[in-house]
Amino acid sequence: MITAADMALRAPVAVAPGPYAFTSGPPVSVPATNRERWVRMVLFVTMLLSGIAKIEPSPHDFMVLVMILVAFVAGIRFDRFAIPLFVLLLIWVSGVLMALPNVLGNKEAFTYAATSIYLSLAAVLFACLFAQDTMERMAVVRTAYIAAAVVCALAGTAGYFHLGGSHVWFTLYDRADGFFKDPNVFGPFLIWPALILVSRMLLKRFRLRDLIPLGIIMIGLLLSLSRGAWMHFLASAVIMWLLLFLTAREDRTRVRMIGMTALGAFLVVALFVALMSVSSFRTLFLERANALNGYDIGENGRFEMQALALQELLNYPFGMGPFEFALEHGLQQHNVYLQSFLVYGWAGGLSYIFLVLLTLLVGLRNALIATPWQIYAVIAFAVFAGEAGEGMVIDSDHWRHFFLILGMVWGLAAATRHHRRKYAPGHPPMPAVVP
Repeated sequence: MITAADMALRAPVAVAPGPYAFTSGPPVSVPATNRERWVRMVLFVTMLLSGIAKIEPSPHDFMVLVMILVAFVAGIRFDRFAIPLFVLLLIWVSGVLMALPNVLGNKEAFTYAATSIYLSLAAVLFACLFAQDTMERMAVVRTAYIAAAVVCALAGTAGYFHLGGSHVWFTLYDRADGFFKDPNVFGPFLIWPALILVSRMLLKRFRLRDLIPLGIIMIGLLLSLSRGAWMHFLASAVIMWLLLFLTAREDRTRVRMIGMTALGAFLVVALFVALMSVSSFRTLFLERANALNGYDIGENGRFEMQALALQELLNYPFGMGPFEFALEHGLQQHNVYLQSFLVYGWAGGLSYIFLVLLTLLVGLRNALIATPWQIYAVIAFAVFAGEAGEGMVIDSDHWRHFFLILGMVWGLAAATRHHRRKYAPGHPPMPAVVP
């Protein structure tokens, strides 16, 4: 019996005619060496465990360390294209290390700094992984990430409806959070796999095996009751749709996209109406749907904290250090860019902002280039852009999936650079494979 894991680990590149293909060609399969099989297996397990974040360190953290070791043994090379990514992340984490003398008595601050270092290494690792054997490794991530999102969404949904007492474990403040500590992190985690499934239905065919997991994930996203995650999904979905529509090579593909979008919008509205019939969801939704709540504009609200953060960062060029702003003012400022200045100092804050802007530029440019992994590049850029925007209202500097997508954007761009060097100018573009 062939399992999903087996299929993911084999992961041949299938280039076949389709609604998004630029040209057609025979299927191509790249055989995996024993070392590559180990890389794919560990990558699969790492992604499968990525949805578990209620404990620190998480199983995903442990698997990333294993992934680093396996990548070293397998001879995964550092890609020179990732040098800007590495340098900017190095400046960023150097900033938090320079701020640590301010918090010598706080052991959690050292854990915070260590997490920043580990996540930076993870981003560079993912960039190097996806720069080579790109389609095979992205297929592994796709399969495992969708599975992790479905399981996590099911847990959050069960918790929301108090099935078997699961709300004790899988909800926070009557909002679904799955295996995460915070619904505002749980929601964004679900967006990349959701858009992968949406893209398949937009471009390929409407199948129950895509619709069922997408429905589960969307229910989890809605039950997170996270305004930031909802807006993140909407923004990323619109960006993805526009880029796929723009880069499609056939008019029939654009017509199909319009039709499938109308159908998808109808199904989402139907799902939303069904959830609104649940009184607990309706009450929380109406509260959360307000553009501004008391915790946004009231005394010690989000915006007041951000104003205080702006004042504080001017007083601390080398940063206050982890948790110091919250200890001094009672609450976080809920803005990752201010967080970068407050915790990592001016150098760290500037490097983080420049990293985000440069990644957006690299990601957009790559999303417009015809390659077999172009659809992956489009979705990675769309999700990163949404996450960068959401960072204006939340601290996302320790979101594991943020660093995955960050590495993915750079890795896919590096793969495109190698691809264009390999094929001389004037060579027919390779088909874009629908995930």
